[in-house]
Amino acid sequence: MDRSRLEAFSDGVFAVAITLLALNLTVAGPGPKSLTDQLQAHWPAFLAYLISFFMIGIVWVNHHVLVRAITAVDRTLLFLNLVLLLFVVLIPFATATVADYLTKNTWDANVAMALYGGVFLGMSIGFGSIFEWTLHGQRVYQPLPPDKHWAARARFVGGGLVYVVAILVALFSAIASFVIIALVAVYYIFERTPASAAAPDSGGDDQPVI
Repeated sequence: MDRSRLEAFSDGVFAVAITLLALNLTVAGPGPKSLTDQLQAHWPAFLAYLISFFMIGIVWVNHHVLVRAITAVDRTLLFLNLVLLLFVVLIPFATATVADYLTKNTWDANVAMALYGGVFLGMSIGFGSIFEWTLHGQRVYQPLPPDKHWAARARFVGGGLVYVVAILVALFSAIASFVIIALVAVYYIFERTPASAAAPDSGGDDQPVI
């Protein structure tokens, strides 16, 4: 399969997932409560929307960089890509669940945050698997030197471990877990991790960061 088909299909999934996030941003409309009160009551939904939007956007950017560096697509890569997309399309559901339960201060809020963190962990594992695939054989235009493989892997494992921590923290404090995941989103907006490869026209400047 040509890599353009893989990228086009993936772009469509990313676009749908990021659009579905906005469907959760609703208010009841005219009634006993003013619009200001309704918006204030929905702050978890707006904040979760921002975090999830940027998380999907970050993965989309890095997926584009990584796929553009690939020389040929095989069956293994297609299934690894499906694993990534499996968790991407779960983000709107997890986001809506967190928005509904975050401020309830109940066990359900803890479970909602653990679910939210679990979806991001799965997404990280999916992307990391694609990255690992690029490290073997002549699958990319400019392979990462073997002596840098473990350093690159450590960055991916480090990101995944933060999500594991967030899941564990969620069992005790949903708000604290939410803050951890929010900080991860902020970090990945600015972090630039050395790429495993670069396409010939990129000059090696594009770098995946998650």
